[in-house]
Amino acid sequence: MAISRPWSDRISCHSGNMTETPSRMLRLLSLLQNSRDWPGHKLAERLGISPRTLRRDVERLRDLGYPVHAIPGVGGGYRLEAGASLPPLLLDDDEAVAIAVGLRTAAGGSVADIEDTSIRALAKLEQVLPKRLRSRVNALQMYTVPMFTVSPTVSPEHLVSVAQACRDRQRLGFTYRKRDGETSNRLVEPYRLVHVNRKWYVLSWDMGRQDWRTFRVDRMESLLSTGVRFQQRELPAEDAAAYVAQSITSSLASYRALVTLHAPVEVVAERIRPRDGILTAVDDRTCRLRSAADSLEWLALTIGMFGIEFEVHEPPELIDYIRELSERLARAASPGPGPSVAAPPREVPVSGPAAG
Repeated sequence: MAISRPWSDRISCHSGNMTETPSRMLRLLSLLQNSRDWPGHKLAERLGISPRTLRRDVERLRDLGYPVHAIPGVGGGYRLEAGASLPPLLLDDDEAVAIAVGLRTAAGGSVADIEDTSIRALAKLEQVLPKRLRSRVNALQMYTVPMFTVSPTVSPEHLVSVAQACRDRQRLGFTYRKRDGETSNRLVEPYRLVHVNRKWYVLSWDMGRQDWRTFRVDRMESLLSTGVRFQQRELPAEDAAAYVAQSITSSLASYRALVTLHAPVEVVAERIRPRDGILTAVDDRTCRLRSAADSLEWLALTIGMFGIEFEVHEPPELIDYIRELSERLARAASPGPGPSVAAPPREVPVSGPAAG
């Protein structure tokens, strides 16, 4: 990993300007790292060199351990592929700061046994950080106060296995342990990993239930990658993180509401938070909200604060509560005295004995 002009003295300059060749090769490496494929003629144009010089520079990168693959076909091109070992990486200032802050955060995160690894990597990075970047990293760290809570951890290998199944679209088998300790065997099509409240969840299509399910990764045991690929389904919501957050809330909530809102889904989406519920369009003028909470009061407040006409379908307790609340609010807004309430007793000062 390098921040500026690393290891350039290792680059042999067989021809051309001795000072320009290392700089040009660093630019070439940066371009290869920033794009999957590069046509050869475009690379040469960007670098201001001939195709022959480009081929020589590519060979020099290969000699240094960078796996630059030549793309066959009309025009040809180059691609930087994954290699057996990790060569130096070129980072700009913002990328270096982001990685440093990320490593410091990971040292206290929810992935098991990664703290020491993060600290070792951070020590290597900070050793080569320019002074101007080190001060930015220290400022972010000094004035950022995390709120640590006790939470279950997940091994990096466990997390990577789930992430790879999502990436490769391969069905995943595992034993799932519920909150009460009950276990069941599951076969799922995993789609997204989501980090919520220091816990990892995977949004999946459950083959047995034939429905979308959210699983806590730390409760998934005996992972088995089946190698069977699946066709991608349409996700239940555009925002997977919001969907998972709402699923978690719903699973723990005492009340679940289904509400029709008389406004386009795009309008309502601008007014709600992810934890408020999941929106689905009904038509161009209405949408449906599924929400959950531990109290009827909170559900009524949340829905009412949207400032949109609505109709509650369930639960019946929420319908009764809103009717009672509307009557109470109507009485509060109407002229004249409301229901009589006994006035508190008036305090009358009592004279004590005169001071002697």
